[in-house]
Amino acid sequence: MTGGRPTTPRRIWSAWRLRWKRRRILWRCLRADRDLTPLSDRTAAIRTGDILCFATVRNEMLRLPQFLDHYRQLGVTAFLIVDNASTDGTDDMLRGQPDVSVWRARGSYRKARFGMDWLGALLFRHGHGHWCVTVDADELLVYPDWNRRPLSRLTAHLDAARRPAMGAMMLDLYPRGPLGQTDAPPGAVLSDRLSWFDAGPYRCRAVPPRRNRILHGGVRERVFFADDPERGPTLNKLPLVRWNRRYAYVNSTHSLLPPRLNDQYDGPGDPRLSGILLHGKFLSDSPARAVEELHRAQHFIDPAGYAAYHEAIGQAPVLWHDRSVRYHGWRQMLDLGLMGAGDWLSSEG
Repeated sequence: MTGGRPTTPRRIWSAWRLRWKRRRILWRCLRADRDLTPLSDRTAAIRTGDILCFATVRNEMLRLPQFLDHYRQLGVTAFLIVDNASTDGTDDMLRGQPDVSVWRARGSYRKARFGMDWLGALLFRHGHGHWCVTVDADELLVYPDWNRRPLSRLTAHLDAARRPAMGAMMLDLYPRGPLGQTDAPPGAVLSDRLSWFDAGPYRCRAVPPRRNRILHGGVRERVFFADDPERGPTLNKLPLVRWNRRYAYVNSTHSLLPPRLNDQYDGPGDPRLSGILLHGKFLSDSPARAVEELHRAQHFIDPAGYAAYHEAIGQAPVLWHDRSVRYHGWRQMLDLGLMGAGDWLSSEG
């Protein structure tokens, strides 16, 4: 018996294959470490109990100021960031931050498993034993009572519940007008610049044998993938993990190995404590970035298959419709069932 389930030859074979898949991914990450050139390495200052943030970035000057401010407010004490050959001054800006270590990677983002091999190398080297936030520069993690209870209290709560990770749904925010415009000027917070979202429908399913979840729905499916919704973006992520060097992200931060980690989140409607990743993809530079991606072809396994998607974004459509909902904060996310709280709000945290 394994975990209360009968052990069968098929289950043994599947477990063996997944262990080898995880080892292959870890080996890729260790090799990818050679592709990283340190620009500023402040990891010697990391202490036991520090909460770390990992990200791969390229030309993110529009997003990084709020990104850094937000995660500092949450209690992140060290940022470990890979810069994939930025040309807008992102690398210089990051080098000037006293809590940021930054490495340059000039290789292919797509061939590095969309940056996860590079981040896997840093997680293996520096993340073991720490609670780690692994996100994109356009993702801001919020959770119930986030603006009063920092990550240190949240992770203590998760430790007490013996939960090694917390899941989150990526919520695409968009403006009232066409892409390229925002609802507030650049200095405003993300949810003022992009004030709207789709409250549903969303659907989530588990996929054996990794037990990874696939969450679909939302504005991008509605606008860009209505004729083939299964090709729409995957919206579930596991961005907050008490890291162990035996762990490996498989598909961005959508899924992990060992498979048991994927059981930590079942998408909207899951009553357990979870979060929302406010997604700032559709800021004012989104049409220009989509046009650039048509030429770079770095963000999908089959870039040609998603050319129409980038072409459509490049035309700056209006995503708003009469069922769009204005974002008001974390309580709204709970009321809509897009995020869970478990016993977090009734506890001391």
